[in-house]
Amino acid sequence: MLHFLPAPLRGLIASLLLALNTLFWCWPLFFVALLKLLLPFAPIQRALRFVMHGIAESWIGVNKFWMGLVGTIEWKVEGLEPFDTQHSYLVTSNHQSWVDILVLQHLLNRRMPLLKFFLKQELIWVPVIGLCWWALEFPFMKRFSKEYLAKYPEKRGQDLATTRKACARYKTNPVAVFNFLEGTRLTPAKHAQQKSPFKYLLKPKAGGIAFVLDAMGEQLHAIVNVTIHYPHGVPGFWDLLSGRLDAVQVRFRQVDIPREFIGRNYDQDEDYRLAFQQWVNRLWEEKDAELASLHQQA
Repeated sequence: MLHFLPAPLRGLIASLLLALNTLFWCWPLFFVALLKLLLPFAPIQRALRFVMHGIAESWIGVNKFWMGLVGTIEWKVEGLEPFDTQHSYLVTSNHQSWVDILVLQHLLNRRMPLLKFFLKQELIWVPVIGLCWWALEFPFMKRFSKEYLAKYPEKRGQDLATTRKACARYKTNPVAVFNFLEGTRLTPAKHAQQKSPFKYLLKPKAGGIAFVLDAMGEQLHAIVNVTIHYPHGVPGFWDLLSGRLDAVQVRFRQVDIPREFIGRNYDQDEDYRLAFQQWVNRLWEEKDAELASLHQQA
């Protein structure tokens, strides 16, 4: 509708709409979150959690509106049909841009439970949205370097404890737990630094999803493996806001969770850790080949 406007002006309009959308929905979200704190009764909390998820889905719905308002995106999507909101999923994807998150929310909103991302602990201080993530029970993780853990070994396993605590809250409502297996966005510098064996991916970090399997196990219906490709180059967030993003290809693959990975301890079972890492590497080899095919089609 606003395609005739210059891209910078469209970007300013979209930025304003995103900000207003966030400020509008954050207040009812905070109010319901406060009620949930004041009423520690399981049936009431389940109902209030459902309301909070509805608020977040409405926020995503408005974002979908302004994305269509400022630009025209050609979507090529495969494998989206088999999901529903009554089951819990573990979702993972390759990661190239902050745009990935809005792409996933755009496609999966109200098709499966609200995506709950693993976030760095520092992100809780992001104005407004950090509190929204906290209210929606997104898991905040504190990462420790190998050097730090060598100096303070008592901190080892804290990520697993945080994951278990977060996932324990998800047992009363269907949830889609999301984790970027690469842990960070792909850039040429990071790819070279890692000496990644994959052409279009960073090395996967298997621990995050292994901890979710350890914590949730039988509750998960399946793993959803997502491949995102931008045929005309990886966009920045401003490209999305200004309507310059014109094409996205997304493939969803539902993967059954191997039964031998349920009820195992990734931290303490070395055989399981090795087997799980090999399984994840095979998934990544397939994804790299899929991305190679998509790049050739472009």
